Amino acid sequence: MNSQPSFSIKTFGCQMNERDSEIMAQLLAEHGYIESMDIDDADVVIVNTCSIRAKAEQKAMSLLGVLRKVKKKRPGMKVCVAGCVAQQEGQEICERMPHIDLVIGTQNLYELAGLLETLDGRTSKVAVGMSDLYEIPAFIPNLSRLILPEESQAPSPAHSFRKFLTIMQGCDNYCTYCVVPYTRGREISRKVKDIIDEAHVLVDAGVREITLLGQNVNSYGRTNAVSTDGAEYSFSQLLREVAAITRLQRLRFTTSNPKDLSAELMRCFAEIEILCPQFHLPVQSGSNAVLKRMNRKYTRELYLQKVAELRAFRPDIALSTDVIVGFPGETDADFEETMDILEKVRFHSSFSFKYSDRPGTRSADFADKVDEKVKSERLSRFQKRQDEICLEQNSLYVGKNLPIMIEKITEDNGMVGRTPTNNIVHVEEKIVCSPGDIVNVTIYHAGQHSLKGLVLSTVNTHQ
Repeated sequence: MNSQPSFSIKTFGCQMNERDSEIMAQLLAEHGYIESMDIDDADVVIVNTCSIRAKAEQKAMSLLGVLRKVKKKRPGMKVCVAGCVAQQEGQEICERMPHIDLVIGTQNLYELAGLLETLDGRTSKVAVGMSDLYEIPAFIPNLSRLILPEESQAPSPAHSFRKFLTIMQGCDNYCTYCVVPYTRGREISRKVKDIIDEAHVLVDAGVREITLLGQNVNSYGRTNAVSTDGAEYSFSQLLREVAAITRLQRLRFTTSNPKDLSAELMRCFAEIEILCPQFHLPVQSGSNAVLKRMNRKYTRELYLQKVAELRAFRPDIALSTDVIVGFPGETDADFEETMDILEKVRFHSSFSFKYSDRPGTRSADFADKVDEKVKSERLSRFQKRQDEICLEQNSLYVGKNLPIMIEKITEDNGMVGRTPTNNIVHVEEKIVCSPGDIVNVTIYHAGQHSLKGLVLSTVNTHQ
């Protein structure tokens, strides 16, 4: 029997949480822990929570309830809560759920291993300190976890050829519905050197696609010095510097606020060859009245202007968005303006949700809530039309030759890959290739959420 302690991490919510889970997994591995697929057998279970949407928070709380029963059978197991819910509720979680051993906040992530060593099994520990002077630590990925994921007892939380790279944390926008400034703190950008060093390590380890990650990447470098000489440094400069790394095949980023989208950044889509022509640009609502109540600091007119400029720089760019339906005070006329934005922009995809109150936000105290039935009807109508537009947009790819990066080989030796515009492509042909390889295909079929293609040639393979 292996004497090393084991851990299991369950992640809920956004891409930022996925990246945080990877970091926690590496930190524990460096301290002698072994990753386990089964929470019933793990010595430490970490529930990495998200509170941006009610559904993700509810799922995390449900799992914590299950873990109460598991811990009764295995009292030595340590249960930890991380992420936004941990930051938001702190000690209150322990009072509601005494079986939790550790609550660790978003700025305390790198203290995880040390905090676990201090647990005595009798009293809970809470580490949710937050400071406006916080600096994101330098972090170099563990090469063995990237190169040899098959040696782990559990699958890697993300493809070894594709990785997220955090460039900033927190947000200063204070949208009235959003918990991020309260759960992840004020906006702080990582040092350029730390980002570039990490990117080089990733590429040297065989990573071919990097996604730069932050709550609002457009404002990278605006709130603190990020360069060694203290000179001003923009997100566009960072994009160009990362893109210049030899052997990196694809570069993406997320997420952006329309109010901060500059011509300099838009020009990058025309000038940086490996920057994928896909852009997630949350609109949230098509109504100026709702946008004002949301404190989004842009108008529908500005949003549409930015979309037109983007398409002038890169006509084939695929745009996705976020939409909140049923925000307090949203009238039928307001919702019709959101439907009008959908028709005008014709998003390739969207993440749409019914509004839900989030603790501590200004909108939670707004009195003019929209009836749940009305919210459901509006969401259904929006999603139905979006699905139709998805199919219409995907149909435009039929007959085109596109490069896809292979993500997996199916059980029948077919392939699933992704285009630069982020479309999933299914290929039934059997050729010799591996995940991370780029293959040219001709698209012959379009569905609402994916495409089908035939192989033309293999562009490159792992060496």
